[in-house]
This record gives sequence, structure tokens and C-alpha cells, in this order.
Amino acid sequence: MLSQTVEYALRAMVCLAAADPHPQTRSELVEQTRVPSAYLAKVMRELGRRHLVEAQRGRHGGFRLSRPAGEISLLHVVDAVEPLQRIRTCPLEIDWHGTSLCPLHRRLDDILLTAEQALASCTLADIVRERSGSIPLCREQPLVELS
Repeated sequence: MLSQTVEYALRAMVCLAAADPHPQTRSELVEQTRVPSAYLAKVMRELGRRHLVEAQRGRHGGFRLSRPAGEISLLHVVDAVEPLQRIRTCPLEIDWHGTSLCPLHRRLDDILLTAEQALASCTLADIVRERSGSIPLCREQPLVELS
């Protein structure tokens, strides 16, 4: 349901949230997220244009979040690179359907709405805080021993 671009953007943003407030170079992000360098550069440019990340040049430069991780929802990230396309009018362009969706397209739009709400209700800080038993993205080793 979510594209590879969205997946890559989410990985990068989670890594930045986990490293906050320390900037991460593109090389560090490539290594941690396993996103190809050229693709990551494209994604980071778009996240920068949407004011989700800041880039700083120089010796201690790199990328960092533009605001606290608790203020950036997963939906903000998705919308920055590839917004969910809700179904507002008949996808078949049947004039007499207009905005009155058929049962199939209404259900599909309901699914998209549910996904949108779930993404909006979860922040980067929530992801970084979550303990699931697996090693968090962007860390070579667990911070604590997992049993």
C-alpha cells in the first residue's frame, strides 16, 4: 500500500529521530537505513522542501529534524513524499456518480481514511520509544539486552 519512496522516507526520519539532536550525514543514513545513496538524496531533498528536515554543511553537519520528533507524525512524512490519494469522485469518471461513490469505492476510501488516521496518530517519537523485542532501526546493537 505504501511505496518504496515512502518506506525510505520513514526509515530516514526514524533514524534522525533516534539520533536527535545529533545530525546524521548522508553516509550514516545510507548505512543505517540501507537506502541507496542517490535515492536517499532525492528523499531528503523533498523532506527538506517540506520543512521536516534541515541540512547543515560542514564538519559537524548533516541532517536533523526541523522540529521535535513528537510533533512529526508518520502522516507528515507520507504527505511530504507521496500523499495518500483519497477517493473523492468516481475513479471511472462516470458523470452521474459525481461525489456519490459506489459501494466499492466508498469502502476503499474508508480504508484509506483509516490508514490516514493511523498514520496521523503516530509520531516519530512514538516509534523511537516503542519496545517491540526487535532491534530498533538504525542501531547496530540493542541498547539493552533483549530476552
